[in-house]
Amino acid sequence: MPSSLQEQLLKAGLVQKDKAQKLARQQAKKKRQRPASEIPAKTSARDAKRLERDRALAAERNAKARAREREHQLRQLIEAHRVERKGDLAYAFTHGGRVKHLYVDESQRRQLASGALAVVRLGARFELIPRAAVERVRERAPDAIVLDHASKPGEKDGSVAPGYEGFEVPDDLVW
Repeated sequence: MPSSLQEQLLKAGLVQKDKAQKLARQQAKKKRQRPASEIPAKTSARDAKRLERDRALAAERNAKARAREREHQLRQLIEAHRVERKGDLAYAFTHGGRVKHLYVDESQRRQLASGALAVVRLGARFELIPRAAVERVRERAPDAIVLDHASKPGEKDGSVAPGYEGFEVPDDLVW
């Protein structure tokens, strides 16, 4: 009985057995794969819709993951650089249309007024952080900075109330 060419080459010693097996596996793999032209059009349209939906869901999940990562980085940054508040002087500032108070000592009050310290929001709390950390917080979440006297008045929203352009509120004003 005649044997296949592959078997004849193996018997003659012209081909090694492992190379022949590798070639046979590759040929079998090619036979199992169907060319793209054989896929029915109905299936490809359905797959295209599914693929588009999956991409949209993946993009949404990635956006949420990036937001959680930024929030985590912000929390770590503030926790690592926060200044311990001590003292009994109430330092008043506005946030969300309400007057809030932090209890600080005299040196911290002077540093807040000069811009060496700033007040940032961390969840429902307010923390003091030094100037070096403020810039890093501003890169990640500018809305987390509640009070920063080093920035110019009106710089945050780009405007000053009408009629008050020429008047500057002193930073060390105690209410």
